[in-house]
Amino acid sequence: MTARIIDGKAIAAELRARVASEASRLKRESGLTAGLAVVLVGNDPASEIYVRNKHRETQAAGMVSFEHRLPADVSQAELLALVAKLNRDPAVHGILVQLPLPKSLRTETVINAIDPAKDVDGLHPQNAGRLAGGFAALSPCTPLGCIILTKSVHASLEGLNAIVIGRSNLVGRPLLQLLLNENATVTIAHSRSRELPKLCARADLVYAAVVKAEMVRGDWIKPGATVIDVGINRLAAADGKTRLVGDVAFAEASQIAGAITPVPGGVGQMTVACLLVNTLRAACAIAGLPKPAV
Repeated sequence: MTARIIDGKAIAAELRARVASEASRLKRESGLTAGLAVVLVGNDPASEIYVRNKHRETQAAGMVSFEHRLPADVSQAELLALVAKLNRDPAVHGILVQLPLPKSLRTETVINAIDPAKDVDGLHPQNAGRLAGGFAALSPCTPLGCIILTKSVHASLEGLNAIVIGRSNLVGRPLLQLLLNENATVTIAHSRSRELPKLCARADLVYAAVVKAEMVRGDWIKPGATVIDVGINRLAAADGKTRLVGDVAFAEASQIAGAITPVPGGVGQMTVACLLVNTLRAACAIAGLPKPAV
């Protein structure tokens, strides 16, 4: 058995096209142009790449992109003042402070300062609480992308057994809530879970988000299961360079699973696309307009 490869790149491109279509319609019918503000503190190379991609894709979708670059030694007060300014700006509908922040800054304080209505990263406690309660909320982008990828295989997740390996606030915990909202039966596992291979072997849906290279082996997977690999790990290659791998041993798992995401080319492609979705949804909610068709 060879698994179907879930093409995150193609699915993300289709989603971005739908966002652009909806953004164009909203501008035409309501005069609304969604605006996303991204704040980058310092010059972390990976963060700079992410911010550049977000800027490009935001503009390509017909939305306004506001970039704010601050030095690594910026004070907590200065960063909070910028967030407060963006909260008040009517042209800004989404605010994203690129993580990680320098250790001199208190990440939780910064996240809590963002207007929940503009929290397109879905990390504000109010959004996290609403999601946990089963209410409408802005959801973190990567878990939202995981659900969309899964639905490219399964029209409905109702009644399916799912396991989420990893309990971070960025992926594992919100993904659990999103799966419950889809009426899946969910187990959440982590580094202290006992008999993890046996837990995985019962799951129709496996989500690996532990940031541990190829931890999930092929013989953990139930035949025909759908595997969504959130991990991005860099390993040394034979030629002295490095290669990207996920949290799942892809070569093994792809011989047993029914469908699987590759790394790269899977979940990572969806994160920015879902950020655009959240920005458009936030803009409509703030303007009192119906939820967009994305």
